[in-house]
Amino acid sequence: MKPGQNHPPHLPPEHWCVKSSDSVGVLNIPGLNGHARVFDVDASLLVDVPPNAEGAWLELTVEFDGKRQWSRRIPAHNPGQTDGLEYHQRVRLEAEQGLRVRAVVAVKGVRVRQLVVEAREEA
Repeated sequence: MKPGQNHPPHLPPEHWCVKSSDSVGVLNIPGLNGHARVFDVDASLLVDVPPNAEGAWLELTVEFDGKRQWSRRIPAHNPGQTDGLEYHQRVRLEAEQGLRVRAVVAVKGVRVRQLVVEAREEA
């Protein structure tokens, strides 16, 4: 490996993704022997907002290995359309270190259309 390069040249970058229409998404990145890795971790929530969405809200909480990293609750916007929340974090995993990413959704007056939890390794 070149100095400053974390990814072995003979291995393609890792990509892990979980998609769900439920209120919980769990992504497990297994530990690997031999080298550290850097991932861009994203969680995206998309909800359907009904035309009469008065008082509706959506919430997304993201945990890494059981520890809360981020949580946000917002009023629902765009009646009759969609609304969403997104989270992004860059994470370095040392050699043999794995990571469990858990995204939890709470809603009132809207319907979860899709929850996506994704991790892309920096090449």
